[in-house]
Amino acid sequence: MNKPLRVNSDAIAPDTTGLNFYTLDRSLQDLLDIHLEPKLRAHVEPHLVELGALAGGRLDECARLADRHTPILHQRDKFGRDVQTIEYHPAYRELEAAAFGRFGIHALSHRKGIMGWNDVYPAAAKHAFTYLFNQAEFGMGCPINVTDGSAMLLSRYGSDDLKAKYLDGLTTTDMSRLTQGAQFMTEKEGGSDVGSLTTVARQVDGQWRLYGEKWFCSNADGKVATLLARPEGAGPGTRGVALFLMPRFLDDGSQNSYRIVRLKEKLGTRSMASGEIKFDGALCYPLGRLDRGFVQMAEMVNWSRLSNGVKSTALMRRALTDSFHVARNRYVFGKLIVDMPLARRQLLKLMLPVEQALSLSFVTATALDRAEIGGSQEAAALVRMLTPVMKFRITRDARKVAGDALEMRGGIGYVEEFACARVLRDSYLGSIWEGTSNIVALDSITRAVGRHHAESALAADLHARVGETDVAPQAHRDRLKHAVDRAIALAQKVAGDGDNEAEARRATSVLYHVATAVTLAWEAQQTHARRGDARRLLFSRLVLDHRLGAPDPFDVQTGAREAAFADALLSDAPVSQARAAELLA
Repeated sequence: MNKPLRVNSDAIAPDTTGLNFYTLDRSLQDLLDIHLEPKLRAHVEPHLVELGALAGGRLDECARLADRHTPILHQRDKFGRDVQTIEYHPAYRELEAAAFGRFGIHALSHRKGIMGWNDVYPAAAKHAFTYLFNQAEFGMGCPINVTDGSAMLLSRYGSDDLKAKYLDGLTTTDMSRLTQGAQFMTEKEGGSDVGSLTTVARQVDGQWRLYGEKWFCSNADGKVATLLARPEGAGPGTRGVALFLMPRFLDDGSQNSYRIVRLKEKLGTRSMASGEIKFDGALCYPLGRLDRGFVQMAEMVNWSRLSNGVKSTALMRRALTDSFHVARNRYVFGKLIVDMPLARRQLLKLMLPVEQALSLSFVTATALDRAEIGGSQEAAALVRMLTPVMKFRITRDARKVAGDALEMRGGIGYVEEFACARVLRDSYLGSIWEGTSNIVALDSITRAVGRHHAESALAADLHARVGETDVAPQAHRDRLKHAVDRAIALAQKVAGDGDNEAEARRATSVLYHVATAVTLAWEAQQTHARRGDARRLLFSRLVLDHRLGAPDPFDVQTGAREAAFADALLSDAPVSQARAAELLA
């Protein structure tokens, strides 16, 4: 009788289940040391450890289930009454409870006392939680972000009565009282072209009522939605658009006069309900001036684009973590994958955009705080420049990193039982949210540079950081200075001539790469001072060599320098200043 073959389950590399996404992320810990004041840094540590463990464990499993069991729209209740509801899988509700209840990510910028902190959290601290949570679940990032944004718009532009009615619910961590926000912006007539929208706001018996349709509405059953509509009789374009707040339910408990027509069947973010909305006289309340709606809404763009970039960075980190876990645990041809030259090169190519994205995310977050809280005009100009630049490049890099990481796992990565496929699907949304790549590149160059001259603030900031980077050899600092000047000159040249519009994407990418090369070197100064590790200098050099330059495609490269870089960066050991200088020579 033949004996059954023993299946070796260890032959398949493990996934990331059980890993703590915070404790294994040395870069995140270093950047928090740099950007948070010591008392707050110490306070968030145990909470980040907890979230890191959940993201690598239970929340990841919930994300898998919520992705598989998508929301269901019910047009009537069981008694046949015309009451619309959306049914979610229990796993999605568990994700909600963690994001909104346990960690209160939506309210960290608005409400004191969350997780025992006696103040609101700066953007850098808030987005550490955003970054960890979204490594497990990307779709939930949208309800978190739009609730955060709705609270911001209401607090800035709402009347005292509206604030008293809705602000507490938007910022509470008590799930029984939570009022999730939504944003209904996109129309068939006007997506990126907001000035073409056709939804009308009409005054009826002293109340504003909405008529029309919205084509892509995130968090479709949110209890409070912010949206743009054209007041009846207002002029064309964006100047005729007003900002409104619309409740899901009226004071008597009945549903407002709009319908969720259907839910979208999407490539990614399947856990979150996106839908089409038709208004039939829905009650709404104006926020701010009727002729300033677009401008007021645009003020939230810096917040949302930063959040968008952080979430895409999270996807990249998750993809990289999985790749490392595969490479360090799977044997092929008698070797660990991590010891093979092509695999080592591939891992470096995955690492570099992740570290770039994380660095610029924290620099942008810190600048946003200086602008919003400190009132710095220089910081405001810097944020105006950095938010579209980071949004453009990070979200595009996320798609490639997610795809290449899937390949590291091979055919198994293509199977939905592992997270690779979900991460890849989700990664494509980042470059669409808050403006497609073309729209954001034009905003970076034709408006941020051409109209607002924000590149001057970026140049000043980058030159100052280079000046503070004594740990880097002089030749590397000179090269960084030269790169800054050339990047700024390119952006100005493209912005100064409408015939150069097709170069806007390339100019935006150059600004991003130069900004990250400088930032990585500046961070190396900080980490070397703290714990003797100058490894981020090596990432800075890789940006200059590989993302702002290219080898001769017809020349065989020896690979000696790259191999040395891989030895240093694929290890967890610190890199001394002397070793970094040797590698940079």
